[in-house]
Amino acid sequence: MKTRDLTQGSVKKNLLYMSLPTMAGFFAQTLYDVVDMMWIGRISLEALAGVTIFATIFWLVGVLNEIIGSSSISMISQSYGEGDKEKTSRIIEQTITFKALVAVLAGIILMVIIKPLAIFFDSNPRVVQSVMSYGYIRIFFIPIMFSSYTVNTALRCIGDSKKPFYLMLISSVLNIVLDPIFIFDTLPIKFGFIDFTIKGFGLGVFGAALATVISITIAFVIGFYFLISGKSYIKISFKGLFRLDKDIDYKLITIGLPNGVESLNRNLSNFVVMKFIGHYGSVAIAASGIGMRFMGILFMPLIGLMMGGGAIVGQNLGINQVDRAKETAKSAAQLGVAVIALVSVLTFIFDEQIMRMFTNVEEVISIGVPMLKVFVVGMFLLAILFGYSTVFSGSGYNFPFLVSSVAGRWLAAIPFAFVAIFLLDLDIIWLWISYIVGDIMELGVIMYYYIKGDWQTKKVI
Repeated sequence: MKTRDLTQGSVKKNLLYMSLPTMAGFFAQTLYDVVDMMWIGRISLEALAGVTIFATIFWLVGVLNEIIGSSSISMISQSYGEGDKEKTSRIIEQTITFKALVAVLAGIILMVIIKPLAIFFDSNPRVVQSVMSYGYIRIFFIPIMFSSYTVNTALRCIGDSKKPFYLMLISSVLNIVLDPIFIFDTLPIKFGFIDFTIKGFGLGVFGAALATVISITIAFVIGFYFLISGKSYIKISFKGLFRLDKDIDYKLITIGLPNGVESLNRNLSNFVVMKFIGHYGSVAIAASGIGMRFMGILFMPLIGLMMGGGAIVGQNLGINQVDRAKETAKSAAQLGVAVIALVSVLTFIFDEQIMRMFTNVEEVISIGVPMLKVFVVGMFLLAILFGYSTVFSGSGYNFPFLVSSVAGRWLAAIPFAFVAIFLLDLDIIWLWISYIVGDIMELGVIMYYYIKGDWQTKKVI
């Protein structure tokens, strides 16, 4: 099967070709996250807070996935850009195997830390119980989750943007269908004059987690079949999955190490911010969970542009076409700003309706409405940041991500939030504003490294 050559033709057309299916796939996945949070919000306030806390804890070990995943983007796309299909296959095989191994380590770590950290954020026994009920099965299936990321990344990096979209769509639709069936005891069904009730499993937050792992597993099996059968131009082998290549494995660890440290930094800062949010009680934690899930929808176009652009940059740097890489970054930023402008207007108009989709608790809504307005303003900064960051993910020069994250979180956002909350005793809206303060700093750092230009001569293969 022939895939798209990203080193030729219109840069904007290539960017849209790669990004639109990725956007759609991630949108479908994020739509599930939103629907999932809507259903969980119907269980109880404690369930909503518990799942929010688990998400914060869970991504602490995401650093392990981030290291290998970010390395694989540049390695796969550059080797494929050079036309070396054999090396591309070996890198994909090693990435799948390596991620599965580190996922086991991640699961062990989470099993040890999950309960103490849940209590650290909120000592309410019902909230802690929700964290544990939702978390244990998600932890058990981390190897499948990490491997599913690799399958999607590999397909995108060889220019196949459609299959990842279909895989993410399948996973999302399954999640949306299975969620209410597993969560609730009964489900009222209404279609016009048809009105009946079906029986569910009544598993609560555990049911929500179960729906997620089932959906991810099915999508992974399908995606793995595409790679093992050679139906996406590149064919991997079972034998290659059980044969370590120390040179490739070393690069998988070292190239993405700055990204991994950046991810660790980001998640540690999220821990601090979550503790700050907890200063305002479980209601604030629940509101932040809704806000983060909904804002994830706005992130999807930016992530799609960044991932699609990263593959284009990688292939073009593989044959030293720097100008096309620059044009890709500029186009990604412009498209990102345009998309955010549209969705931001809609968010400002329907902010209260958005919050009411998730909960009927008036306290949560009153905190969440101004939170959404502040967040969408910050998305314009992130649109530019994500666009120009494509040159770093595509080149494998990931150090700027680390510097920008440290500066944005620890030198700007967290000090600002600490002063506003604990020294000046201001309203919680100033905590939301601290996110924008951090975004300004991160964007400044990213643009400095982009203009400096070290990424232009960076090659990882």
